[in-house]
Amino acid sequence: MEMTTRDTILKKLLDAQENVRDYEMFSKQVNDEEVSQVFKKFAEESGFQARKLQELYKKYDSADKN
Repeated sequence: MEMTTRDTILKKLLDAQENVRDYEMFSKQVNDEEVSQVFKKFAEESGFQARKLQELYKKYDSADKN
């Protein structure tokens, strides 16, 4: 089955949100401060991606409903 643009955006949005959760969790579990800070930064970067994907998803989701 071929995925629509909306479907693709949703898949990547969910992936980005999961990355945020994972990196935040990992940043709290590791003992090395450098690694913890890198994971925190990755969580932040994934959060930026998730926000942009959420904006795109809303645009495409509302277009599909019209």
